[in-house]
Amino acid sequence: MADNSSYSEDDTRAAWENFVSSGKDADGKPLNVREEILESWKRSMESGVDAGSQASRMVYDENQLYRRRQRNAALRQAASAAFKRLEPHLKEAKTILILADDQGVIIDAIGDAHVLDEGQEIHLELGGDWSEKTIGTNGIGTALRTGRPAYVHAVEHFAEGVQAWTCAGAPIHDPFTQTVIGVVDLSGPPQIFRQHNVALVLAAAREIEIALAEQKQVERTQLLEAFLMSDYSRAHDSVVLVDQTGRVLFRRGLEEDLLRRAKELSVGHKLLPKLDGLSDQEIPKLLPLSVEAEGIERLKLEGVFRGAALFLRDKSKMQRKAGETCKILPRVNVAEGEVQIVGSSPQMVDAVGLAERAALANVSVLIHGETGVGKELFARLIHSRLPNDKAPYVPVNCAAISSDLIGAELFGYAEGAFTGAVRGGRAGKFEMANHGVLCLDEIGDMPIELQPYLLRVLEQRAIYRMGESQRRPVDVRLVAMTNRDLRKEIEKGSFRRDLFYRIGVMTIKVPPLRERGNDVCELLEYFSQLHAAETGQPQITFTDRVLELLLRYQWPGNVRELRNLVQRFYLIKSDSLVTERDLPPELLDDFEPSATESGEPLGGGHSGDLESIEASAIRRTIISEKGNLTKVAQKLGISRPTLYRKMSRYQIQKP
Repeated sequence: MADNSSYSEDDTRAAWENFVSSGKDADGKPLNVREEILESWKRSMESGVDAGSQASRMVYDENQLYRRRQRNAALRQAASAAFKRLEPHLKEAKTILILADDQGVIIDAIGDAHVLDEGQEIHLELGGDWSEKTIGTNGIGTALRTGRPAYVHAVEHFAEGVQAWTCAGAPIHDPFTQTVIGVVDLSGPPQIFRQHNVALVLAAAREIEIALAEQKQVERTQLLEAFLMSDYSRAHDSVVLVDQTGRVLFRRGLEEDLLRRAKELSVGHKLLPKLDGLSDQEIPKLLPLSVEAEGIERLKLEGVFRGAALFLRDKSKMQRKAGETCKILPRVNVAEGEVQIVGSSPQMVDAVGLAERAALANVSVLIHGETGVGKELFARLIHSRLPNDKAPYVPVNCAAISSDLIGAELFGYAEGAFTGAVRGGRAGKFEMANHGVLCLDEIGDMPIELQPYLLRVLEQRAIYRMGESQRRPVDVRLVAMTNRDLRKEIEKGSFRRDLFYRIGVMTIKVPPLRERGNDVCELLEYFSQLHAAETGQPQITFTDRVLELLLRYQWPGNVRELRNLVQRFYLIKSDSLVTERDLPPELLDDFEPSATESGEPLGGGHSGDLESIEASAIRRTIISEKGNLTKVAQKLGISRPTLYRKMSRYQIQKP
């Protein structure tokens, strides 16, 4: 690329005048004109551009310009951060920064106010059409036409009215399709010309592309999550999910024969044209002949149409039925028995179905639920459904490792990386879980400063050991678990939003035991059989009254509490019948003294969340201490003012 010293105003003007009058010079090629400029001049002349034009065309219709900007809202949003960062440096530099769409129409412009005003004289402003076929050689149109960065200085412009300007443009590519979707351009008077202006706009274009990729990944993740959590997801096995552009985002349950016959169903392939304006009747008709849809469901995010789920005809209709046992076989080379996920409540059936589909979909999974609900069983379920029965399963409790050591634990370390590092270094959990499942329990406790590294590993599918520069590829299925509301943690600033969307491609909510109805009886029977077999004792039975109380109990410790209760019965019982007298005091305390006769829990019971449990504890203590609030505060281990605040908060009347 020629530098500024090779540019001669007089020679270039003479070459331009000769070219526009004859189309070439005597030797067939103008002197001192770059090849890319000459090629653009030729295209400009073939397009019928008037070399004497004093300004470009404008989109004067405000409604049309508004629709154009709305259509490119994602591009404008992705560019906003780069533009905001650069704007302070442009105001005193006699320079403006421009964003144009895929047709060369300017949709945003910032920079020196005086230069912005001067740009209006040639329509280098919002709504200006700077495609090469409209105004000839220029930074925006030529970059758009060639798909490569372009700088055009002074008389190198084809149109005479633009030759008092210099500009450098870089194309912006769609991060998924690599098609050119816009141009970022730096323009101003000729004296701003620097060859590194091209590097600046090229860097800005790459920054915009990265922002677009993150933006689209978040949107596609949200779309996939919305679909997987919907009712129509559970009603169909053979599904293809497409985004608004008609590109395949996700597929599930398709027969191998169908996949061989329909290569268009591969993820990332453009299966349909843009869905805007297409009716539900038109979409199936546009599918390849080898693909037959029996239904379609439009998908919305925040009320805006963003994609569609296509339900395909499939011979295999394998739906999990309520009450069907979900077995998890022992892991290879691990001394353990078979385990089961017990329960036939609709919430559990849905959660199990989602977990099994997650294993097939090869996506990151976030398992959410209260302490004791059995989240780890769902992680094991996903692992057990992987095609490779020898795939490793590596659990990590993020809350049990100090913040100083968790990085080394996850990513490993090189020899000498820190004091105490073992000779030869050590592989981290990611490497140990290669080609298998890495289960991160209590992901919400991961230090905020470590979260960017986890995000980078998930995106790059490679790790770097601490103290080492060697890149180590890893193929890991991430299953994260938490009992926290990560959206609230994001608002508090303790969890990264981008990491949340990356780990939660599919979110599985494991319901608390209090919401599972008769699953309590199924679990009692299951754990009773288990402990009877382990201890060699006769299997215990429960009176109707005990079953009634256990069904009404709120189970703050969830399934873990129920399992421990059954184990307690086998340890303390000399006979095999459990009566009301055998129930532990802490369980009976959840009911008023008269509740064992009236059947009504204290205060109507509580929902089992922490606030309800706390309110119930205060009410029970007030009753047991006969209204003496000093003793109530002492028994609860809180001060009297704190007790008064909590009573006011929970609307508990003073006795």
